[in-house]
Amino acid sequence: MNALLVVEDLPDIRAWLVDAARIAFPDCEVVAVGRCREGVAEVMARRFNVALIDLELPDGSGVAVIQALRNHQPQAVSVVVTIHDDDDHLFPALQAGAFGYLLKESPRDALVVQLQRMTQGEPPLSPSIARRVLNYFSSGGPRGFELGRFDAEEVALNARETEILQRVAKGYTLPEIAGQLGLSRHTVADYVKQIYRKLNVSSRAEAALEAARRGLVR
Repeated sequence: MNALLVVEDLPDIRAWLVDAARIAFPDCEVVAVGRCREGVAEVMARRFNVALIDLELPDGSGVAVIQALRNHQPQAVSVVVTIHDDDDHLFPALQAGAFGYLLKESPRDALVVQLQRMTQGEPPLSPSIARRVLNYFSSGGPRGFELGRFDAEEVALNARETEILQRVAKGYTLPEIAGQLGLSRHTVADYVKQIYRKLNVSSRAEAALEAARRGLVR
């Protein structure tokens, strides 16, 4: 990992995110800004691997930075870090291209672990957010949110993959799933990668949607 962008207007929280990023990725250069327009300008000026983005910024929504990354640096990963766990913030961010969605209530060490898991192919998503996505779509889904890929013919999963997908959708972590099924964490991680590849999804949120569509979790 070479460069990471932090977009957060509050100085103390910005310093907290920078600190967590440097611990998670010690060889990574961290660039921190406090405004939406500054975040977009950085995206246009240089390349990033990851961006940690607050949604409520003084001069606009962090969604604009997510969209800029999606349009100009599709290889970059956008992760929302916010206090907001409501649908009005969550779903527009996911629709704009956010790969992860973390809540600021998490301790710094927990945030570091979530970020490090990205190197193992695990999207950073707070368990409560995964459950919110699942519950929302189980009850009919938000208007205007495009499900797209889930309209295709259903891809078959074997019994073990289905079992793991169900637990992922419920918000369990990989170590928790490993303990429940008597498998190693690495074995579960391999299954999750295979499931994501089969379903053509790239995040825990999308996996939860697919599990709900298949009636695996209610």
